[in-house]
Amino acid sequence: MQNKGAIRFIAIALALVCLYQLSFTYVTWRVESKAREYATVNNIFDSKKYEHYLDSMSQEQVYNFLFVRKYNYKECKEREINLGLDLKGGMNVMLEVSVTDLVRALSNNSQDSAFVKALNLATQMPGSEHFIDKFGKAFKQVAPNARLASIFNTPELRGRINFDSSDEDVLKVLKQEAENAIDNSFNILRNRIDKFGVAQPNIQRLENSGLILIELPGIKEPERVRKLLQGTASLEFWETYEYSELFNNFMAANSTLAEINKASQPTVTETAKKDETTEQKDELLSKLKETEKTDTLKAAADMAKDYPLFSILQPNLYNNQPAPGPVVGYAHFKDTAQVNEILRMPKIRALFPPDVKFRWGVKSPKWDKNKVFYELIALKVTTRDGKAPLDGGAITDAREAFGDRKGEAEVDMEMNAEGARIWARMTGENVGRCIAIVLDDYVYSFPRVQTEIKGGRSQITGDFTINEAKDLANVLKSGKLPAPAHIVQEQLVGPSLGKEAINSGLRSFIVSFIIVLIFMVVYYSRSAGLVADFALVTNLFFIMGVMASFGATLTLPGIAGIVLTLGMAVDANVLIFERIREELRGGKGLSLAVKDGYRNALSAIIDGNVTTLLTGVILYLFGSGPIRGFATTLMIGIITSMFCGIFITRLFLLWMEKRNIPMIFSTKLSENAFQKVNIDFIGLRKKAYVFSGTLIAIAIISLAVRGLNPGIDFAGGRSYIVRFQNTVSTQEVSKSLKTYLGEAPEVKTIGASNQVKITTKYKVADNDPNVDNEVDSLIYLGVKPFMADGANFSDFQHDYKQSSIKIGPTIAHDIKRDAYIAVFFALVVIFLYILIRFRYWSYSAGGVAALFHDSLITIGLFSILYYRVPFNMEIDQSFIAAILTIIGYSINDTVIIFDRIREYMGLHPKRTRKENMNSAINDTLSRTFSTSFSTLIVLIPMFFFGGEVIRGFVFALIVGILIGTYSSIFVAAPIAYELEKRREKKKNK
Repeated sequence: MQNKGAIRFIAIALALVCLYQLSFTYVTWRVESKAREYATVNNIFDSKKYEHYLDSMSQEQVYNFLFVRKYNYKECKEREINLGLDLKGGMNVMLEVSVTDLVRALSNNSQDSAFVKALNLATQMPGSEHFIDKFGKAFKQVAPNARLASIFNTPELRGRINFDSSDEDVLKVLKQEAENAIDNSFNILRNRIDKFGVAQPNIQRLENSGLILIELPGIKEPERVRKLLQGTASLEFWETYEYSELFNNFMAANSTLAEINKASQPTVTETAKKDETTEQKDELLSKLKETEKTDTLKAAADMAKDYPLFSILQPNLYNNQPAPGPVVGYAHFKDTAQVNEILRMPKIRALFPPDVKFRWGVKSPKWDKNKVFYELIALKVTTRDGKAPLDGGAITDAREAFGDRKGEAEVDMEMNAEGARIWARMTGENVGRCIAIVLDDYVYSFPRVQTEIKGGRSQITGDFTINEAKDLANVLKSGKLPAPAHIVQEQLVGPSLGKEAINSGLRSFIVSFIIVLIFMVVYYSRSAGLVADFALVTNLFFIMGVMASFGATLTLPGIAGIVLTLGMAVDANVLIFERIREELRGGKGLSLAVKDGYRNALSAIIDGNVTTLLTGVILYLFGSGPIRGFATTLMIGIITSMFCGIFITRLFLLWMEKRNIPMIFSTKLSENAFQKVNIDFIGLRKKAYVFSGTLIAIAIISLAVRGLNPGIDFAGGRSYIVRFQNTVSTQEVSKSLKTYLGEAPEVKTIGASNQVKITTKYKVADNDPNVDNEVDSLIYLGVKPFMADGANFSDFQHDYKQSSIKIGPTIAHDIKRDAYIAVFFALVVIFLYILIRFRYWSYSAGGVAALFHDSLITIGLFSILYYRVPFNMEIDQSFIAAILTIIGYSINDTVIIFDRIREYMGLHPKRTRKENMNSAINDTLSRTFSTSFSTLIVLIPMFFFGGEVIRGFVFALIVGILIGTYSSIFVAAPIAYELEKRREKKKNK
């Protein structure tokens, strides 16, 4: 072996680097173990004491590396192996900066019909093209003779856009503004996250898109995170109406609405109220009776008919009179949208003063907190342009504080000189009246002005918790987002599910690893087997060290990738050992047999691993989240396994040879295995075609009749995993949820009989920042009858809800598109690689045909079995990852056979092609069996012990490996034979 010194140096250097990188993980584990001991008293774990201990150690020195560099706990934590959210719990959010709203703002909210139509059309256009380019095409389509300069020649863009600017110039400016807005949004969100206080946050902008990915490990308050991330920090100060000034207007509006309802059936109120329970109606009507509003309102039985507005908007009365203040009424959160719709009706709007506008309060009043009623506040427009007289641009500083009354949390603000002047005027003109403080179109508070306020200092109150006050100050201080950011994808994993994922992943990994080590010793003898086992252990060490060096994240699919890599890593050793055994059977001495075995196996190892590596690269480029984690570990594992299989084992065998240590490469079990096999595989090809054709036909029929079960990755929607204390009926849970969601969601048992998966598309396309919290509340109300007595919403969030995922329709479309592209590119790349390596397109065609065969049968099996097996068989990103892995694995097996065929065609030119192909397939059977068997024995334990989350994924891999092994022998080689036979016939004519 040449360059032994260089290989030895690389191995030692790589080992030292990996040891250094992994040492940080050990140090943090040791500190956290001490923290756990400190926080556990009488076998009771106190999470607050645990977190307090770690906070106190944040800046303490905990690691002195070779007495050269000292590290504190925080620095070590930043360098340890990152665990994905599926392993440690937390929140993963994909935010989309709304370029649509930015373009609308840059046009000064133009109402030009062509502009509005083009904007709506661009929003509906599919594809990953930049939104500004879509808008340009849409505008040209809607108004081919109009010019964008006439719309965007605004004061804000003056100097960059004028009346003479071409559409191309305008679009260029708009694109630059959009990019700046996304960059600014990224920086603002990063500042907010940095001040949020979560450990090891990750925020990154996805290139060539308006998407920002944020990962927050350990989060237990998702509603707080949503509010923090989606708030644009659009702060406004408004004068208000007193309810007494509008009471008669509301009475008139109610009467007018009753007349409109009588004239058109069904009424607006009745259609929207069909799904409200009788109990809620009775509760609302009884409350109206108790307040003794007016004599006419006592007729509660006819409330919905005679008082349609007041039946959903409870008037704010005190002693039968309009209550003081700007609150005009209260509505259940389910009715707020309907109240908005009524107040926007032309006939109703005409009954109110033109300068009144209504906004909802951000929080439910204390006295109605359990019923989730919200206040409707009347604001007064006093400016010509309809904007607030004072906005957040005047705020120079904001911080949380405690007020004088009852020590309640509030936010202190300081304004600049211009803001202080306007604030003094507003408060001076409204002594005795209320001024509303509005953030992102929700009223946070409406304090009554006692006296003129000078100096620009003020407070925002609103019954805040200290965390809410801190977040609000954080948002105001970080700045206003240049464009709204909407959550288009969200994943929440509870800590208990994360802990279970770690336990199940490690358990399956250990079992699989031990089985592989035993198999190598049993099949290839103690000496050769132990060498291979050492290479596998070294490979695992290198994988973890390289992942830590690159800052890669270890996910549950990533653990599956490592396990799969270990199974595939055996392949290099198997190829080498099988070649050595062949050379020994040919009469060569041990030293020469080892040398020739390595040399002859090298091309097959490289070809097989490169094809799998290419699929890993494609999977990484087109995947996201945990799938990227799987692709990362798969690629790292393939590279390290090649290094260990080719070089580390060679160094050990040379060391053993130098010291005359016996080297045996077979046992009694394997010595003569597959030696006398002489099957005419090419002759059996027609029978194989019938068998494969039958399987494909069944798959196609099932796909046509049953179709597939698309997950929310491809269909969009929301998914919740909820675990109860006792067994529940999925039909009863679905029926209960239908009461609140309006339609029955899909509910199915996942894993244990007390755990269900709830899937719904309820308001998944709604970008209102409060919708996600609303859906959480509705799911809670729907499953509450099945929870323990006394369990509240907080218990549901922390104890019952194990995880939740939301994927918007746009993201689902992109994921589906990327999946198709990934599979297509994988097949094209593999076709080209085989064409380059084997020079005949017939080999490429045979290999790709086998991949189509494997993929179609696996997909068909998922079509046949979904809802018929007790685990997840949805078509999602994980399934696409499995298909691509199957493609990589199957072509690996095919390339090994093709490589041997190429070798025999050169060694035995006088034999027929059929003879050479049959000999190649027969002579590689031992390797095919060993590789497939070793891969299966690492996947099968993972299927049983790896947990529910990846069971469907692993099942697809198991099926794919079985089908892929079959197709390499009975599909790929025979098709290549058929095509070569036809080529030779044409050549001879």
